[in-house]
Amino acid sequence: MDDAKLDALGQTIVSALPGAALGHSVAFNQLTVDVEASKIVEVVKYLRDDPNCRFVNFTDITAADYPSRDKRFDVIYHFLSPTLNTRIRLKAQADETTLVPSLIEVFPGADWFEREAYDLYGVFFVGHPDMRRILTDYGFEGHPLRKDFPLTGFVEVRYDDQEKRVVYEPVRLNQEFRKFDFLSPWEGADYPVLPGDEKAGPKV
Repeated sequence: MDDAKLDALGQTIVSALPGAALGHSVAFNQLTVDVEASKIVEVVKYLRDDPNCRFVNFTDITAADYPSRDKRFDVIYHFLSPTLNTRIRLKAQADETTLVPSLIEVFPGADWFEREAYDLYGVFFVGHPDMRRILTDYGFEGHPLRKDFPLTGFVEVRYDDQEKRVVYEPVRLNQEFRKFDFLSPWEGADYPVLPGDEKAGPKV
C-alpha cells in the first residue's frame, strides 16, 4: 500500500474514532496512529472488525522510554491486515501510574507481551488476569529497560558454596575505576622504513 493510501486509511481511522484516535502519520511506508491509552480496546476492536481495516493479526506490544516527558512511556502496538496487506502501529502515551487497559479479551495472544512490558518498563495493564514479571527473577527490583535503570543493576546473584544456595547481594564494584591519561600518545615499536613508506610523508 502506497503512502497516499496509508494516509487516507489513517484519516478514516481518526475520523471514525474521535477522542480515541488522536492523530496519524506515515513514515517508511508504515502507518502510525496516536491513541488515547484509556481507549485502546475501542481502537483495536475497530481495527479488527471494520471491513475496511481487518487488522486481525496481532503482532507485538512493547514500549519506549522518554524520561524527560511527563508521560514518559510510549506503549506501542503492531498489527497486520492480510486483507489490506499492510501493517499499522498504535502509540499510546503513559506514565508510571497510568492503567492501560489489557487487550487479552480482544487478542488473547497479548498476555505475555503485556507481562513483558510491565516487567521491563513498569507499564501496568489493568484487566490482565496474571500481571506478574515474566523475564526477571522473583523479588527483582526496578524495570531494566527504563533509561534511568543503572547499568550494573541493584543486586548481584551468585551461588554460595558454603551455604549451598543462590544468594542475592547488593552490587559491589570491587575493582576501582581505571583512569587513563589520554594526553599521552601511545608509542609503538620503531620499525625500520619499509619500501613505500616514503609516499606517506613525514611522521607527525
